[in-house]
Amino acid sequence: MKRTAFGSRGEGWVVVQFTLLPLLLAATWLAPSGAPWPLALGWLARGLGAIIAVGAAGLFTWGVAALGRNLTPNPKPLEDGHLVRTGAYALVRHPIYAGVIFGMLAIGLFLNSIVGLLSSVVLFIFFDLKSRREERWLREKYPEYADYCRRTRKLIPFVY
Repeated sequence: MKRTAFGSRGEGWVVVQFTLLPLLLAATWLAPSGAPWPLALGWLARGLGAIIAVGAAGLFTWGVAALGRNLTPNPKPLEDGHLVRTGAYALVRHPIYAGVIFGMLAIGLFLNSIVGLLSSVVLFIFFDLKSRREERWLREKYPEYADYCRRTRKLIPFVY
């Protein structure tokens, strides 16, 4: 089994993910408030944050359900797994990651928190890097993955 810098199944990515996410959430919740957002902008951001939170939770949950027995915390696909391209995976290649990213964006908007908004950018960068490694393994295991990538966006439905 070929060993990579982050483990033969990508275990290091999981350790970083489960360390980074709580740190970013804590930073968002505990960061001192800066200058308050203008009242109208603050309420607009809270409303948008609530809407995005519902969508993020739905995308995350739909992604978990669509994976079923293929679900693993590691980026390397299971030996006996199969390629999932239906459900949330017809909308975006990494709906669980997208749900986490949009969830952090929603928290940042709802709390009117610049730290929260920056945290969503950090998560986007992290999951983009993690998914690059994951996609190399998926291409090796599933010949049809390249075609799936041409048809389906990576992290942001209809955009990226």
